[in-house]
Amino acid sequence: MPLQVVRVQVEPGASLERAAREARYRAFVVATGAGELLLTAQHRDDQAETLLFRLMRGAGVRGLAGMPSQRTLGRGHLLRPLLDVTRGELEFYAAEHQLRWIDDPSNQDRQFSRNYLRHQVLPVMIERWPQAVTTMARSAAHLREAQDLLDELAHMDLASARTASDFDWLGVPSLELAALARLSAARQRNALSGWLAALTQLPDSDHWSGWENLRDAAPDARPIWRLAQGELHRTGGRIWWLAGSWLRPATDAVAWNDPSQPLVLTDNGVLNFNGRIPDGPLQIRYRQGEAMAVADRGHRDLKRLLNERAVPGFLRGRLPLLFRGAELLAVANLPGLDGNVREGWKLHWQPTDEDQGLR
Repeated sequence: MPLQVVRVQVEPGASLERAAREARYRAFVVATGAGELLLTAQHRDDQAETLLFRLMRGAGVRGLAGMPSQRTLGRGHLLRPLLDVTRGELEFYAAEHQLRWIDDPSNQDRQFSRNYLRHQVLPVMIERWPQAVTTMARSAAHLREAQDLLDELAHMDLASARTASDFDWLGVPSLELAALARLSAARQRNALSGWLAALTQLPDSDHWSGWENLRDAAPDARPIWRLAQGELHRTGGRIWWLAGSWLRPATDAVAWNDPSQPLVLTDNGVLNFNGRIPDGPLQIRYRQGEAMAVADRGHRDLKRLLNERAVPGFLRGRLPLLFRGAELLAVANLPGLDGNVREGWKLHWQPTDEDQGLR
């Protein structure tokens, strides 16, 4: 079998173990192609160490369920076929078949928590309870089953919160807040954990107050819950997951020198015209307190027009505005403001299509 050695950059942080694990799995994601399977050799003793390690960190059911035997990984899947085999059984097999292996010297460094558990804690437990590793693996399996049930409950609760929005065309993940607020606090956290798991690293129990602050903020407030890979915003009766370019301001004015061709905006998608192209010169800008001429209504403040259409707060500064000189001609994608019916044209915007932090 070919050997591929990959050197990784471990990001500095409070936990070297955690940073190294994240770097390792980033390398695994890169190495795993579409539909491919990546097999790793964690065994039953590793599962027991994982359960003890997470127990000491105060993990919930999801964490105490241990390592799953399979899960998605990038474009493929990760499988752990040896989780029901003990370290002793593997060592016996290797010795019997005269296999050679390399022991990682860092595995002896007991300053790392997992090594401390492996060398200092588990041997004492096994001396008192010889089947400790097996029974802990059994407990992890029970907790995995419990987590599966919680996932089913989250799926049902999220189904009622995934209502349609006038802004689904943004491609931004969102949920109806009222549907979540009707649930008990525990079911809210469970549903949100199921939704956020594909988007970001989940917060520990001490940081769920961010959700409560967002949920309970005054109706006219615009609360934000900042998480590891993005932010949760509340606006228009919904919660929205924003990541990547959605968190960067769109401020640069751009001249549209050839309106017959799509205009690619920096970190903000693509613009083009449907129908006849208006006379130029044309320029794209972003909101700074403009007014706009509206048919049969005269000039209206843009803020008021956006309020009337319930445009989410996070979107208002990113909506492309079409100008001819000092005249605001159109606001992309907003019915009634996105073009000129008499002249037969509309301004169409396809927002950024990045993966929204999905991992």
